[in-house]
Amino acid sequence: MAPQKVFTLSQVAQHKSKTDCWFVIHGRVLDVTKFLEEHPGGEEVLVESAGKDATKDFEDIGHSKAAQNLLLKYQVGVLQGYNIQDGAAYTKDAPYKETKTKDMSAFVIKNDSKPTYAALLEFLVPLLVAGFFFGYRYLSKAAHLTT
Repeated sequence: MAPQKVFTLSQVAQHKSKTDCWFVIHGRVLDVTKFLEEHPGGEEVLVESAGKDATKDFEDIGHSKAAQNLLLKYQVGVLQGYNIQDGAAYTKDAPYKETKTKDMSAFVIKNDSKPTYAALLEFLVPLLVAGFFFGYRYLSKAAHLTT
């Protein structure tokens, strides 16, 4: 593998616009400018993280294996202090080693047996009750003023 260009975080921080969007994930410096329009979460999410280390944001979302493989496509170099091997997520040249937690897959079971009009009723009934209350209050006040 050819040696990759090494960038500092301050160099990456200069690329934080929609026309020039770079960030760091797992020590990989990525130029995602061409990917902004294709990103399923919208370009704003990427531009928000531009110019900084977005590893935590990337991991918190729980991207698919395909998304993780895209990192290699948009990589333009490595962050200073990181040693990236082929196929490796990252290794930092420091004694600190991040512990990996076991991933837990989750899914949501939507067992919604309510008819669709029920949601509308749940919204309208409280509004009607509030309307009747304020109408009664207004009319009773008007009746006291005329007597």
